[in-house]
Amino acid sequence: MSTIEQPNLPVEDKDRDLGFGTSLSRRTNFRLLNHDGTFNVQRRKPTFWTSLFSYNALISMPWWKFFLNVLAIYVTLNTIFAIGYIAFGSQALVGDAGVPLFLRAYFFSVHTLATIGYGNVSPHGLAANLLVTIESLVGLMSFALVTGLVFARFARPTASIIYSRQALIAPFRGGRAFMFRIMNARDNELVELHASVVMSRFENGQRRYHPLSLDRERVTFFPLNWTVVHPIDENSPLYGWDEHMLQHSEAEFLILLTATDETFAQVVHNRSSYTTDEVIWSARFLPLMDADSDGVPRLRLERFHDFERV
Repeated sequence: MSTIEQPNLPVEDKDRDLGFGTSLSRRTNFRLLNHDGTFNVQRRKPTFWTSLFSYNALISMPWWKFFLNVLAIYVTLNTIFAIGYIAFGSQALVGDAGVPLFLRAYFFSVHTLATIGYGNVSPHGLAANLLVTIESLVGLMSFALVTGLVFARFARPTASIIYSRQALIAPFRGGRAFMFRIMNARDNELVELHASVVMSRFENGQRRYHPLSLDRERVTFFPLNWTVVHPIDENSPLYGWDEHMLQHSEAEFLILLTATDETFAQVVHNRSSYTTDEVIWSARFLPLMDADSDGVPRLRLERFHDFERV
C-alpha cells in the first residue's frame, strides 16, 4: 500500500512513516533497512534482460560482472556475423585458405567489428560487403556505448561510509546517549555531512517512527571519524526505556547520511540501520586519537569498532 493510502494511521504518523507504508509498518520480526543500506524488500523478479543489460544494472553491477557481460556480448556479436558470412558461401571471404571456414569468418568479424582490418582476408561479393557495412556500424555504436558506460561508472559519485559494528547506549554528560561511529572509507573528501536518525518501534501493535534529535546534526568537514550522538533526555523517545523494553518493541534505528562529494561537487547519500541486537548497553567507544613520542596525533583505525563496558 502506498504511503498516501493509510486510513489507520494518525496524520502525524503518515508524515513520518518514511515511505515504508502500512503493510511494512505492521510486519513483526522484520528489519526495514539492512546494515549495508539496502532495503529489505524484494521487488518483482526482473526479466533476464532487465537484470543484466538495463542501463541501471550495467551502471551498478560489480566490475567483474560488467566486463563478463561486455565479453559475452562481444563474443556473441562476432559469432552471429561469422555465421552470416558463412551463410553467403565459402567464396564470400577471400584469403587464409588454410584456416577453417568458421575461424576465418570469426576472426574476420573481429577485425571488422574493431576496425582493425589487417587485409589478409577480404569480403567478396555484394552480400558480404553489405554485411561488412552493417557490422562496421554495429562496431562503432557498440564501442561508443561501452565507452560511455565505463565513463559513467567511473564518474558516478557514491559515498562509502564505514559504520561501527555496534551502536552503544553510553554515558554522556551525566546521563546516557545513543551513539555510533562513522568514517569515510575512501580518499575523496566529503563536506557538509548531515546525519538523520529515526527510531522505529512497535507501540500498541503498530510500528511508530520517532526522529531522534542529535547533539550535532552536521559537520562541515569530514576528514576523520564522527561519533553521532543522540542524548537521552526528557524529550527523547528513549527516555525511561531499558534494554528489555527496546528489544520487546523490535526497535530499529534508521540512519540517512547526506553529504557533498568535493571531487564531483554532487550530493551523495548513504544509509544503514541498527537493530536492538546490534545495540550494546552500558558501554563506550575506545578513543581513536593517540599522541606519539613526537607529539603528532595519530588516528588508531584498528580501534574503530572497539568499545569497553562501563
